Amino acid sequence: MTRRMKRRKRKITPYLVLILMIGIGGFIFLQFIQAENRDQVQEVANHFLQILEEKEYEKLADVLDEQSYTELGYTLDEVRDKYDRIFNGIPIQNIHATEVNIEEIDDKEQMLSFQLSFITPLGEINDLEYETKIVRKEDAYFVKWDPSLIFPGMEGKDKVVFRTYPAERGEISDHLGNKLAANENFKWVGIVPKELGQGREKEKQLQKISKQFAISLDELDETLQQSWVKEDLFVPLKIIELDEVKALPGVAYQDVKVRYYPLKEAAANLIGYIGKVTKEELEKNPQLSEADLIGKMGLERAFDKELRGKTGGELFIANEDGENKQEIQKVETINGENIELTIDAYIQKEAFKHLKGNAGATVVMSPKDGGLYALVSSPSFDPNKMVQGISQKEYNVYANDEDKPFVSRFALGYAPGSTFKTITAGIGIDANVTRPDKVREISGLNWQKDESWGGYTVTRVSNVKKVNMKQALLYSDNIYFAQEALEMGEATFSDGLQKFIFDEELDLPIAMNPAQLSNQDKLDSEILLADTAYGQGELLITPIQQATMYSVFQNDGNIIYPRLLKDNKQRRTKAALTSKTANEITESLVEVVRDPNGTAHLLYSPQYHLAAKTGTAELKKKQGEQGNENSFLLAFDTGADDFLMVSLVENYTSGNSATKLNQTFIEQLYSYFQKWGE
Repeated sequence: MTRRMKRRKRKITPYLVLILMIGIGGFIFLQFIQAENRDQVQEVANHFLQILEEKEYEKLADVLDEQSYTELGYTLDEVRDKYDRIFNGIPIQNIHATEVNIEEIDDKEQMLSFQLSFITPLGEINDLEYETKIVRKEDAYFVKWDPSLIFPGMEGKDKVVFRTYPAERGEISDHLGNKLAANENFKWVGIVPKELGQGREKEKQLQKISKQFAISLDELDETLQQSWVKEDLFVPLKIIELDEVKALPGVAYQDVKVRYYPLKEAAANLIGYIGKVTKEELEKNPQLSEADLIGKMGLERAFDKELRGKTGGELFIANEDGENKQEIQKVETINGENIELTIDAYIQKEAFKHLKGNAGATVVMSPKDGGLYALVSSPSFDPNKMVQGISQKEYNVYANDEDKPFVSRFALGYAPGSTFKTITAGIGIDANVTRPDKVREISGLNWQKDESWGGYTVTRVSNVKKVNMKQALLYSDNIYFAQEALEMGEATFSDGLQKFIFDEELDLPIAMNPAQLSNQDKLDSEILLADTAYGQGELLITPIQQATMYSVFQNDGNIIYPRLLKDNKQRRTKAALTSKTANEITESLVEVVRDPNGTAHLLYSPQYHLAAKTGTAELKKKQGEQGNENSFLLAFDTGADDFLMVSLVENYTSGNSATKLNQTFIEQLYSYFQKWGE
């Protein structure tokens, strides 16, 4: 290399460095600008998607390109309103954006694509594909808007149409097809305000309406003062039956199909009723809509999903003339299932009637297959008022009733009282402790094992000195059974009890706690052991569970589990006593009815084959005090084994014991089943 070349090289190098530095700086600056632009585009895209997901349509001005929607003939308010009327009016929930992608077109435009999923009242819509441009205007980026960003395929002034086709609720019937919950035609009675006239004439018409339909003038005035009421609109007042329709000035009627309960109070606690869905229920189940009626109590609630069916409908894009352009969602209507019960409407109604409004319950069961003929709770309420519209005054009467008409007593735990002695006797016989001919000598009406019991004694009603098992059942002798249980001992007695249904969940669509033996699941004292033997102590058994346990006497010692659905024909059993023992107890219970000294002799009729055991359970806080008593009756047919009945009356008084109240009901049962056999 010559000296001149070396000098030239040294001379040029600084310029090359400067040019290189400028190039690198420009490249870095360009990269910085591009990165900043990408961040802005991403931010606009994220903001737009957040607005869609959160339904914050008032913020659309922050992200939409004004030129894009004005060129299509929309104002910003119209765009906002369109989103609001569609997504909040339908309503649409749980909107979620996925598969978000941004691709650069040039330095002024980027392509945004994404998918939306959401839930309509008809169900889920997944992965709708959207695409639009994000355009640069001066130093900011905006989303280019058109109607396809509401639903893909929309354009111009297209509309979104949503229609629902409600499912008809399934009906509930008894085993003979008699309706227990039906869909019937009724009338909405309402007022058209302009037809009432003015001044004094209007006052007179309102007074006539108040009297005719049992609506107070204050309620009428409050209804007519609602903000939405207009002179020419139909203002609904209440639902009435067809035979209550009467022509009155200012009054109008509309047809409506309403849930109706023919047995009214007689089956209210069992069947329940339906009502409008609440906000809390909507939050738990997004498939529901504000217009839905769902089960609020009883079997209406237990089988709500099956009975309600599935509402159908369609969601589609329509042109300005309302013509269907594109289907978005379509769901076929599925009507609710009809449910048939083992309940017998006649027996249910008569069982309720014979309780005569006393607080109590009656269970009637088919002892051979477990079918429940009646589940009655008293007092009760009219479920039709709950559906058709109940005034606050009427509801307060129910709510403030100290006998609690909304409580389903057939599923409430009680100490069963002396009816439980039948179980104690059966366990004792199988344990070779109790024998029909074994005699106990008992003196007086009070007894205690020894001084370790302190002041506690077991009491009885009849002072019979020599008592065997049959006499103990006949006279309902507490002391006899307390002594038998003590001789068996806690282990033997508890083992026998566990062969029944203590701590078991019954396969029934009825909420109830399992049968309880004691608070601690064991009989941890001699006093508790003795008290349990005659049906007190800490026993808690519902009338349904009692009927289940007592079914052993008509089934050779086997328990027949109860069932409520007609199509559930599975006969489920459990061995609890030997056949010989069960039959021995049954013979003794026949004598409780037949013998003039028997506690159930009131039920005796030579034409019937009836076995029965009465019982009382005293409710008191300590020994010696006078407590209220619950009255119980176990009665069953020993001829054709047509029925088994358990009935109770809370806080009974003379003349309204379970035995006295059900005397004619049992006669009706025999007559009814005899007609079946003809």
